Amino acid sequence: MNSTASLPQKETKMNEPLVEIVLVEDNPNDVELIMHALKQNHVANKVKVIRDGEEAVNYLLGEGLAKGRRPKFILLDLKLPKISGLEVLKKIKSSQQTKYIPVVVLTSSREERDILDSYDLGANSYVTKPVDFEQFSYALNQIGYYWLSLNECPMD
Repeated sequence: MNSTASLPQKETKMNEPLVEIVLVEDNPNDVELIMHALKQNHVANKVKVIRDGEEAVNYLLGEGLAKGRRPKFILLDLKLPKISGLEVLKKIKSSQQTKYIPVVVLTSSREERDILDSYDLGANSYVTKPVDFEQFSYALNQIGYYWLSLNECPMD
């Protein structure tokens, strides 16, 4: 099901497209796969790619909010340079301005400790990256459909 294609494109005060997804991922191959899968599902033009934890915190708690770019949800890898994904998650969920933004941890880690820590810090979902591209694309389609079309989030 490809319901995200019919979603209206919202605009910010500066007539820039609204960022609906913030992707925090440092691996260029994973970024390329994720963007390809999102493009197949017609949401690639609404994605802000951030490549390290420090940049994610600066964008989500500063620059992005200041420009009225509150995303619909965040796809967050755990293994990031500068600041770990878990630390990014902790900062997002401890801020009044960002604590209600859904965070989907999208990572290759199947470690029980990472899963527990993610949920303890407020992750809304934990998804392990499938190895097969078709499964990966399907998973991202489902994630996008749920968080962009079905989920109701406070303070939208």
